Amino acid sequence: MLKQLKEDIQAVFARDPAARNTLEVLTTYPGIHALIMHRVAHELWEKECKTSARILSSFSRFATGIEIHPGAKIGKRFFIDHGMGVVIGETAEIGDDVTLYHGVTLGGTTWNKGKRHPTLEDGVVVGAGAKILGPFTVGKNAKVGSNAVVTKPVPEGVTAVGNPARFIIKKDKVQENENEQRRRTYAESISFEPYAATQDQSDPMLEGMRVLLDRIQQNEKRMNDLCHRLSLLDPTYNKQQDGEQPYSEEELKIIEEVRRECEAQSNQSKA
Repeated sequence: MLKQLKEDIQAVFARDPAARNTLEVLTTYPGIHALIMHRVAHELWEKECKTSARILSSFSRFATGIEIHPGAKIGKRFFIDHGMGVVIGETAEIGDDVTLYHGVTLGGTTWNKGKRHPTLEDGVVVGAGAKILGPFTVGKNAKVGSNAVVTKPVPEGVTAVGNPARFIIKKDKVQENENEQRRRTYAESISFEPYAATQDQSDPMLEGMRVLLDRIQQNEKRMNDLCHRLSLLDPTYNKQQDGEQPYSEEELKIIEEVRRECEAQSNQSKA
């Protein structure tokens, strides 16, 4: 018990720069107070002293503003920062090195008995006001953003944000850099250069241009492959391509009108 308490206090120093000394943590941190009382209440719960366990957990809620059901299973180095308004349900399971901020709810969505509350694996961080509702698992080292509402499993290592929560997955930097370099090379080959756009700029229009470049390059490759196969089937195919008919006078007139219109618009923009 004392060894576990020591680890819990060390977790406070590791994750809260405002913590100055052990006495301050023991006397002023409600998260530590709630955790100490929960560990005692959980032991009582496991030994079938359920009424005593519930009385102790109710007193803990009154004293700290943190409600932890004595049936909840909590791992090592658990840290509740600030703590007011935190609610942890009976069948919730929390791994090691988990951090919760104030206003977090680990709740259920059914009145049926059995597993009703979420399981948080090791290293999970849950932001202030987040609601995690249901008997699913939040994967190892995942993060839940402030005020997010999560009602489905969260994969390992991702960040869940919003209501309803959506997942932000870290991209493979090496693969992403290779793709970006390929796009830039192709853009240079067709004399395309987006104005005022940088490689690491996050912009919907720029993302759209990246998608278009990928699609154009893919279509061009497929067309080249088709031309190559046609030339294998019909040796005269390339000669037919080389002997294309020149533009007619009407087509040349249309092209000239388009060119003049573009020049006129360009001159208006400069003026």
